[in-house]
Amino acid sequence: MGIKKILQEESAKGLLDVIRCDEEDYLIWKWRPSDPNKAERANSIRLGSRLRVKDGSVAVFVYQQNESVFQEFIEGPIDKTLITANFPFLNRIYGAVYDGDTPFQAEVYFINLAEVIQIPFAVPFFDVYDPRYSDFGVPVAVRGRMTFNITDYKDFIKLHRLDSFDLEKFKIQVRDLIIGAVKNIVANEPAKKNISALQIETTILDIKQEAELYLRQHMRVTFGVFVSQLAISAIETDKSSVGYRSLLEVATDVSKSVAMANKEANVQNIKDMQQINAENMKETLRLQREESQYAMHKQTQSANMAAFQIEKQAEVGIAGAQALGQMGANGAMNMGEDGGMNPAAMMTGIAMGGAIGQNLIGTMNGMMSGVGSTPAGNTTVPPVPPVMPSSYNVAVNGQSTGPFDIQYLSQMVKAGSFNQDSLVWKPGMQNWDRAGNVQELHGLFASDLPIPPPIPTM
Repeated sequence: MGIKKILQEESAKGLLDVIRCDEEDYLIWKWRPSDPNKAERANSIRLGSRLRVKDGSVAVFVYQQNESVFQEFIEGPIDKTLITANFPFLNRIYGAVYDGDTPFQAEVYFINLAEVIQIPFAVPFFDVYDPRYSDFGVPVAVRGRMTFNITDYKDFIKLHRLDSFDLEKFKIQVRDLIIGAVKNIVANEPAKKNISALQIETTILDIKQEAELYLRQHMRVTFGVFVSQLAISAIETDKSSVGYRSLLEVATDVSKSVAMANKEANVQNIKDMQQINAENMKETLRLQREESQYAMHKQTQSANMAAFQIEKQAEVGIAGAQALGQMGANGAMNMGEDGGMNPAAMMTGIAMGGAIGQNLIGTMNGMMSGVGSTPAGNTTVPPVPPVMPSSYNVAVNGQSTGPFDIQYLSQMVKAGSFNQDSLVWKPGMQNWDRAGNVQELHGLFASDLPIPPPIPTM
């Protein structure tokens, strides 16, 4: 009897199977024949049965040949009849068909590659310690879920027995791994980030990323699956616990002490800076005042040169008289050996004192000869009364400084300490006014000063 005829008869009897998986939620599912009379032959497969594999699934045929176990993988989508023309591997296990019995023995497993498995997890409260205050443990709990699937089914089969695989037991094993990893990462987070255990909830994103990376590596190695996402929905601290309240109290006291110390340090810094600025300003004003007084003194001397000359001549006369007196003290006016006066010594002293005085006076007169003289004749013209230079008081930081003459104000302009907006006052002005409004000071702020011509070559 030919194979084709036998298959037709088997199909007519309704004995051929459709090997497929209609489960909705599975990761690994084993197919069994639907014929109750063949229940004792769970691995019996009739030649000519139809194989249907959905997209995103793979069918695994596990069979034994010559005391060796073989696996054949058929990826979906596929819908074909089990004959050697379609599945060449059947040649290795093909046997004679007789009395409706199966020509080969094999186990068929379906692995779901499209199924995404979500495992919720919850880490119960455990103590997390602050690295700075290790006496207080804060109870912390974590909730979330992990999502994974199978991407490399051959690696997955190497790590699991298909005939004894149980999805619920598998989820328990995975959940234990998740809880251990998340608990370890959360417990080390305060020391790693140098933060208080009270702030552990603020690091939920960092904990999620670290735990996801760890589980992605270990789930592939340990279980042969790929972790697509780890979501942490909440990190909770037991705020009613003794450890939490004690740590909060200590941390609050320390924060207050640090804040008070920082405040005092800042206030002291401000005081020190104000004192330094005040001392600098005081010294600056003192130097400006001395420089102004010195400049005004020199200007006064220049304007009153005639009086200065008379003063110096008087000093020279006094010096001559003092020289004469000193000579007398040295014995020039003593009596002779016979008790009489020494006329020669007296006359010598008078002559020398007068000569010294006249000589010094003549020298000063020669130096001052050009002062107050007229071009011709001996007619003496009274000296012109000196013109006192204009001097202004300047407001600096709300205080009056000066008075300063225009020459010194010009130097202040160059130094950047005096400008058109500076407030000035001098005798005759009713109120303080901007320097730019005073006609006499306009020349200090001219932007287009004349440039001197080149110096001629001698």
